[in-house]
Amino acid sequence: MHPASGLLIWLLAVLLIQNLKGGLLVAVLLGVLSFGGLALQRCGRLAWSARWLFLSLFVIIAWGSAGEPVWSGVLAPSREGLVDALTQVGRLLLVLLVVATLRERMPVPELLSGMRCLLKPLRRLGVDPDRGLVRLLLVLRYLETLPRPRDWRNLLDVTTGSSSEVFEIADRPFSWPDYLVVLLVAGSVVAVCIRQA
Repeated sequence: MHPASGLLIWLLAVLLIQNLKGGLLVAVLLGVLSFGGLALQRCGRLAWSARWLFLSLFVIIAWGSAGEPVWSGVLAPSREGLVDALTQVGRLLLVLLVVATLRERMPVPELLSGMRCLLKPLRRLGVDPDRGLVRLLLVLRYLETLPRPRDWRNLLDVTTGSSSEVFEIADRPFSWPDYLVVLLVAGSVVAVCIRQA
């Protein structure tokens, strides 16, 4: 399967996650967590990095939503707010799991090849997707080599000399299963949009 098909499936998964709630969200979250592996470790690192985002999202939604208070008191969150906050935190955690799975199962060259294929129609509008891909690759490399917060002085070290790198992107054609995946993803996105309208 072409990497672009994998990216389309990933985008569809991210869209569908936004519609999950209640028991279905918990079931999907537990199902994905049971797969474990390296993707789960990567997700744990991503979730730990976003812990303040999780906390602030929970506090803002739980205490900022109107509804029946959980207990009688001044600082009581609403029941509806707690449900909404847990739903949003669960969705965000599930998106992080899907991102970690994508990064674990798709090497960077394949990811770039898939994105190049998906962004190729933008050439007609005058946008060069290759420049964007090189910038994305540099950002991914920077994030992977970023020193720990306690080693921030390493960021101040200026490297002497210039190094040039060559980026190779394997370009391969779409096969008939890839076209089928594109049609299924497009149909699913249209169905989700119609359902939400």
